[in-house]
Amino acid sequence: MSSTTRERPQPDRLLLFTTVLLCCGGLVMVTSASVAFAYTQHQSAYYYAERQAIWMMIGFVALFVLGRIDYRKLRPLAPAGAVTVALLMVLVLVPHLGVTVNGARRWFEAGPLGTFQPSELGKLAFAVFVAHWVDRNAGRMGDFKKAFVPFAAMLCGVLLLLMLERDLGTAFVMVAIFVSAYWAGGGRLRHVVLLAAGLGLAFAAVTFLEPYRFARLAAFKNPWADPLGSGFQATQSLYGLASGGFFGVGIGHSIEKYGWLPEAHTDFIFAIVGEETGLIGTTLVMLGFLFFSLRGYRASLRAPDT
Repeated sequence: MSSTTRERPQPDRLLLFTTVLLCCGGLVMVTSASVAFAYTQHQSAYYYAERQAIWMMIGFVALFVLGRIDYRKLRPLAPAGAVTVALLMVLVLVPHLGVTVNGARRWFEAGPLGTFQPSELGKLAFAVFVAHWVDRNAGRMGDFKKAFVPFAAMLCGVLLLLMLERDLGTAFVMVAIFVSAYWAGGGRLRHVVLLAAGLGLAFAAVTFLEPYRFARLAAFKNPWADPLGSGFQATQSLYGLASGGFFGVGIGHSIEKYGWLPEAHTDFIFAIVGEETGLIGTTLVMLGFLFFSLRGYRASLRAPDT
């Protein structure tokens, strides 16, 4: 090899190892948590597990492919990627194109893969785009009109689409992605505070104007006030966690997943993790995500450019 050839940087093996462990553990728990529901809905106990495995394989292929590409080569694709995802988020709202589940329209049918949610791809596409945008505007990030106003407009546009999709959870993630990049890129504190105040008022509005969101907030505060109604899911999840104790009841031996806990294999799978693996299992999961975050933060600090 020529001495002038740039040596390819080595991957963070600890981060990769943690990612593999979390994904494999997630596949095991999705399989365990979904068998009963999958059998009653699709006559196949492994319906959701198979789709989880397929998406996981796609993710790992993407990981290794992107890991061999210089990230600087993604910059020319950043605007087109963001526009494409935004267009998909608009199309998913069109009747007969998007799939509606529990009153929310945020998915496309993906054939044997189940469903595809454009906003999940948006987490990556918008992260790349906002980094590209912040870097291009590095010299004027403190300017209200030239930086803050267009930044706030972009963020509000994405949040509007997510609100139309009735996806408040992803909206919080998008706010974290945009604001963290803006702040790290040199945005002013008073502008961040102004944005936080505006988003706080918007959150209060969408919460109090939508009865189901207000009910969820009240149930979060005190699920025992209505344990058979709005607090049913939360109380059942607490029963699952309590049943697990220190060591858990064992993989595959959950009671809550047999129709007691709604969304046992999706939104509330952590309760099944606690029931089957106990405090030890849930602690390991939390530590895994904490370590994942710390290694990611370490990588960002070592980045050679804004």
